[in-house]
Amino acid sequence: MSRTSSAFDFRKPVAYDAEAKRLFHSRARSQLRRIATALGLAPGFYDLRSNQAGIAVSGEIILHGDHLYVQVSQSAMGYHSGILFRTCKSRKDFVGGPNNFASLDLLNRPGELAHWIHEVCHV
Repeated sequence: MSRTSSAFDFRKPVAYDAEAKRLFHSRARSQLRRIATALGLAPGFYDLRSNQAGIAVSGEIILHGDHLYVQVSQSAMGYHSGILFRTCKSRKDFVGGPNNFASLDLLNRPGELAHWIHEVCHV
């Protein structure tokens, strides 16, 4: 994987490090906005929220549209499963369709991740 100097390391553990967690959430929110744009979702057609959770975990950052749910976290299953995405029926649907997972590394390639989400979820 090629990385540019501006790529953020979403793999770097943030548990027990408040500043690292703040930066993780800030950068993930920014990348989720880019992914929403690449998917053709205009502001106002999705919610973007962040749950810092407790000190021992990364918490999660969520993009929730009318037909798509994307969650970013440092999963206990490893960085390869740090992005969860699935279809949903509304912004009040927290169960949605089948879970799909992607690597946290794809946050640094929002166009590629958006393409994959589109192919899998047909949104």
